Amino acid sequence: MAKICKLTATAAAAAPLGLLLFLCHQLPCIDAFNRFTVGDEKGWIPNVNYTVWEKKHRPFHVGDWLGILLILAPKSADIVRVDEDSYDKCDASNPISNYSKGRSYAFELNHTGRYYFICSYGYCYQGMKLSINVEPLSPPASPSSSKKSSASSSSAAVAAASPLPAAIAVSLLLKLLLRLL
Repeated sequence: MAKICKLTATAAAAAPLGLLLFLCHQLPCIDAFNRFTVGDEKGWIPNVNYTVWEKKHRPFHVGDWLGILLILAPKSADIVRVDEDSYDKCDASNPISNYSKGRSYAFELNHTGRYYFICSYGYCYQGMKLSINVEPLSPPASPSSSKKSSASSSSAAVAAASPLPAAIAVSLLLKLLLRLL
């Protein structure tokens, strides 16, 4: 009976180890999305060339996030998501969505295609407008491309993508292994 319990305890201890290894493998995927602050340190204000900002930060992919910080006083600027025609005309009368409360907003780019944002307080004519194209995520490299270097490149990707979570995962893994011994 003790032998069966010991096997069960070992299997129970191995389950978190398997989960930990799975999570370590997923770290590059978790950290693969980018977060962009529109306008960088300037934020969302008139007389900033957001076309230049967009070109500097492209490509944008599904799963990326846009952060927009309102620098102007409350109720003097907003962020309105519009279609292409409304973007070209700086017309916010038929918005897809309107964000006028608060000081900062986060938008998940959850589908491919063009996103258009303007300010409806008249600042659109002073450049407070942004158009970005969102591309699909790139497919992962095929496993047959290089079997020899896949293990080392996978380890390097985990270390490069997120060293702190990887270090925590390794620390937890070592503690778990010491308990089993």
